[in-house]
Amino acid sequence: MGLPARKLTYTFADCLTWDESDRIEIIDGEALMMAPPSTQHQEIVLELSTQLHTYLRGKKCRAYIAPFGVRLFEENGDRPEDVDTMVEPDISVICDRDKIDRHGCRGAPDLIIEVLSPSTRRHDRLTKFNLYQQAGVREYWIVDPDV
Repeated sequence: MGLPARKLTYTFADCLTWDESDRIEIIDGEALMMAPPSTQHQEIVLELSTQLHTYLRGKKCRAYIAPFGVRLFEENGDRPEDVDTMVEPDISVICDRDKIDRHGCRGAPDLIIEVLSPSTRRHDRLTKFNLYQQAGVREYWIVDPDV
């Protein structure tokens, strides 16, 4: 479908109206369409998420794979119109079940893993790193398939 009709800024309320098959993040109100991941990227995400799922079995934390919306800065009482940042990390690990709702995660996950792709390398290393740090994500792992 592509990016929604041009607006100056977007919120999570807009995201709720978009086609679920579109992978679009919003950062500070700017909509960013994400390219489909490569086969290698998906294989890495699948392997890591399988290992995490097995390790976390019976523990309080849960692993979620993209597409899974993370509203990093949303607080209790915020309305969808108030939230201008929603990302879709490759893998999110959340230990506080109160952060989980039917739309994904409200607040910072405990661990985020991003697998680098040629189209996201700079974005994941700079923009998302800074966002995750500001939001209080405890651990951020970057997986580089080229290393």
